[in-house]
Amino acid sequence: MKLGINGMGRIGKLTLWNHIARKHFSEIIVNVGREVGADFGDLIQHLEKDSSYGRLSNFLHGFNGKDVIDNVDPVAGTLTIDGIPVRFLRTARNPQDIGWKEAGVRIVVDCTGAFLDPTNPADASGGSMRGHLEAGAEKVLISAPFKIKNKGLTAPNDSLTTVMGINDEMYDPSQHSLISAASCTTTCLSYMMKPILEHFGADQILSASMVTVHAATGSQKVLDSVPKSGAKDLRKSRSILNNIILTTTGAAKALRLVLPEMGEIGFMAESVRVPTSAGSLIILTLNLQSSDRDNPINRSEVNKIYQEAAAGPYQDYLVYTEGQNVSSDIIGFPKAAAVIEAKETHTRTAYTRVNLDKIPGLPADVIKVLQSHTLEVPVTQTVVYGWYDNELASYTNMLSELTIHVADQLL
Repeated sequence: MKLGINGMGRIGKLTLWNHIARKHFSEIIVNVGREVGADFGDLIQHLEKDSSYGRLSNFLHGFNGKDVIDNVDPVAGTLTIDGIPVRFLRTARNPQDIGWKEAGVRIVVDCTGAFLDPTNPADASGGSMRGHLEAGAEKVLISAPFKIKNKGLTAPNDSLTTVMGINDEMYDPSQHSLISAASCTTTCLSYMMKPILEHFGADQILSASMVTVHAATGSQKVLDSVPKSGAKDLRKSRSILNNIILTTTGAAKALRLVLPEMGEIGFMAESVRVPTSAGSLIILTLNLQSSDRDNPINRSEVNKIYQEAAAGPYQDYLVYTEGQNVSSDIIGFPKAAAVIEAKETHTRTAYTRVNLDKIPGLPADVIKVLQSHTLEVPVTQTVVYGWYDNELASYTNMLSELTIHVADQLL
């Protein structure tokens, strides 16, 4: 089976790296949509070197890595990488104009970040992810959350947001043609939340919040620039090299799509961008209702949940460590959607006084039966740290796992 990749930005290039290493597809067709640099050799240089992850040859074969690119034909736009034929298309930017059918491509991963609205028709102005279907693909995966511009519309029935290993069983090959792999932050967060949900249940989680300390992305400015006309967030025009920048994240919304029970929990998600090129961290704070006053939830219990999950049902993607890591230790960490930094797990239990008079709709006779206007509830605040490589080893690896999962079920 052949794989199509649309876009050669950060995620597009690293997706190509990942599938070259996996050797699952017989050929990979990459749509760049334009000429790159002065000649075909400039595209090859972009492909084989990366400032965050080093050389492609070393990624594939370690320090003994040899040259892995040969059989280069600049006119045809073809070459082989570690034995896998790769062809580059350099003319069409609009998905409906890409020759997927002629190339024999049935499954496409769109890594451009430009086509995120599943409600747009194939012939939408500027292009649409549905254009890939019109061009001959049968399945389209996107490397970002869906973004529906018309707030009055909902995601169509042929679309699905999924994280491999979390809710991939929801994928129905007879129904779903457009699949979002959520985001790097949602992927990590889902592996931090699901073991907790399975152990305590949603009704025992009073509230939750997270902050992602996130590496820089390509959308940020290297140096300060003049804000665009009508810009509302002036921080987006400030230099990422020199600043910690407050921003937003859609992780809370996307998490409810892959873990629907999160809809029962008050949840907030915030994001801070920092001047690193890769390697990010989620700080998850949970308020859990303890059911035993004498033996409330503690650090050891929480760590045991993750330790057992990492050794059991989520061993392919969840890592538990009692080591002491920094962000560069996570870059390139293999097959880790989330790395739980168990040494930094913290818990503290307090007896929260609830004023029953302030509870909306509570019948007066309930207060009368209780013979008290207050209740003491043991609440354990828990803080869990989870590392993730927001590009190659966490997100792109998980995207590639999902791509193979979908490809293997093509009807």
